[in-house]
Amino acid sequence: MSLTRQSRNYLMFGVFQYFIDWGVMVGLSHMGMPVEAANLAGRISGALLGFWLNGRFTFASEDTRVGRRQFGRFVAMWIATTIASTWAISTVDAYAGLKWTWLAKPVIEVILGGIGFLASRHWVYRR
Repeated sequence: MSLTRQSRNYLMFGVFQYFIDWGVMVGLSHMGMPVEAANLAGRISGALLGFWLNGRFTFASEDTRVGRRQFGRFVAMWIATTIASTWAISTVDAYAGLKWTWLAKPVIEVILGGIGFLASRHWVYRR
């Protein structure tokens, strides 16, 4: 399976997921929800869609499956990246305010997306 194809699909699906995630986080925090809870809601909103899309299209091959084991690995990775994301978002909010938090979220998620790609390619979607 081509690294180029995997990277392209992961990026394409990731952008789609990100806009869902970011939109939910901004919308809920704008309505008064604490940024930590809004961030969690945003990340959940795109997570299951991303698991399915990446398992079905990005990493699909003889070596990959989308089953219970892969879902468990995905959940473990998602929890770790969500903790990191929420900590970073909360830190920016505490020191710089809500508007800077909205601007920082894309940077934080791009970094975590790179980590997620490597973990997905080499661990999550393997048998």
